[in-house]
Amino acid sequence: MGIAIPQTSADYDKTRIIERPDGFYWEDKASGDESGPFATLIEAVADMESGAANVGVGETLEEAESEIGIADWIDPETGQPAEESIPHLEDH
Repeated sequence: MGIAIPQTSADYDKTRIIERPDGFYWEDKASGDESGPFATLIEAVADMESGAANVGVGETLEEAESEIGIADWIDPETGQPAEESIPHLEDH
């Protein structure tokens, strides 16, 4: 009797981890984009699972923040992004 090996779905298997002399990298198989190097395998996996590679090449910080819904107005008193529900008046 053989041992049944579970199959992975095509939706799950979109990335891979690569070990090189300078550290660990992870690669998006669809685009071929690589992220790394990371000192440990755990750091590479954590970055891969965080979705950090969703920022496109040539995409500005403002474009990436807008895409995920971060406010683009910075409160001058706190230095933090303004809350979406609190209106603000521009100083003219």
